[in-house]
Amino acid sequence: MASAAETGCAARSPEILAPAGTMACLQAALDNGADAVYIGTDAFNMRCGASASFPRCDIPEASERCRRAGARLYLTLNTIVFEDEIAAVDELVGEVCGVVDAAIVSDWAALKACRRHGLAAHASTQMSCSNSAAAGFLAEAGFSRIVLARECSLDEAARIAASTGVEIEMFVHGAMCVAVSGRCLMSHEAYGLSANRGECRQPCRKRYLVRESEPRSGDAAEFEVGGHTVFSARDLCSLPFLPELMKAGAAAFKIEGRARNPEYVAVVTDAYRTGRDAVLNGTFTPELSAKLTEQCRRVYNRGFGPGLYFGRPGADQFSADGASNLATETKSRIGIVTNYFAKPRVAEILLYSGGFYPGARLLVQGSTTGSVEICAEAPLMDGVPAAGPVPGGSTVTLECPVKVRRGDAVYMVAARV
Repeated sequence: MASAAETGCAARSPEILAPAGTMACLQAALDNGADAVYIGTDAFNMRCGASASFPRCDIPEASERCRRAGARLYLTLNTIVFEDEIAAVDELVGEVCGVVDAAIVSDWAALKACRRHGLAAHASTQMSCSNSAAAGFLAEAGFSRIVLARECSLDEAARIAASTGVEIEMFVHGAMCVAVSGRCLMSHEAYGLSANRGECRQPCRKRYLVRESEPRSGDAAEFEVGGHTVFSARDLCSLPFLPELMKAGAAAFKIEGRARNPEYVAVVTDAYRTGRDAVLNGTFTPELSAKLTEQCRRVYNRGFGPGLYFGRPGADQFSADGASNLATETKSRIGIVTNYFAKPRVAEILLYSGGFYPGARLLVQGSTTGSVEICAEAPLMDGVPAAGPVPGGSTVTLECPVKVRRGDAVYMVAARV
């Protein structure tokens, strides 16, 4: 099999495509260099049940923010569509046509609606496109971009990209599903809530004891695995092999995580934007790769692995026993912004019951602010420098070089113990 390098694909500048489940996440993505953002709304998206969807009335504002930042906006319409929902899909596509740049779809009815309204359509990974023949067929059907199946190896992705004239999008970071391209029935069997309808409750992330109670002839008397997270895959992290990934010729690098928080979006988007630019200008090194990977470990993760880019599933691609979050840092909400003074660049913060020490790292998050990190080096209480810990219940002012807003939530960041 030809390697990515042997296909002759030079490294190009792939779009950094970031997820957003809230307006704060969208702003965090734009502030940290995303070229495009993908969101979902109240219907027909695979995160409908995760409280990670934009109300339809907010999509125009999301679009305007992206346009001001020179970024594109995509809407996910990637669930299956039943017979009595065809008209609803068509109506939704008509609503967003001219507002979003493309729809990410997995059902042919959604593609038909996109074609009727003149909206660009990207084939979702749920369509399991894993070869060049399928990619060519999807392009002929009207797709302008194809998100490859998560099961494709790096070499296979490079060959598909080189042999088709359609744009190829590849996942580079985030959660991996135990099922084929995410088409899982486990949540439906356990809870009556279908992953293919955006209702997944992620039973795969729980601990299990798997036992074969009726072995076939010649097998061991009993086969047993567990009890641990035997179905929970490690998160994908492509930073260690980003140069090889870029040689594959993808038009877009996709970060998973529409259900994640603003700091996840900010930290991971920044890491991949920095890594991509370093590859392009020839400054990408193993040391930078390690630094960016550690940066991503700060936020939510289930442990990192290469996904399926270098082979089919193996035992090393599953998360550590019982691990649901291996982030090296944690955050706790400690207060709220009550004012911001633009000229001196100072934020006024009302603390709740918990306080902080001078020098603490704080996160300020809000729908307009996004996610801003500040260092509380010299907090003032009543205009006087705090001599020791700042107690809960007090009002404090801090230098804050980036504008924040009244009502923004304030969190303290600390190492996870």
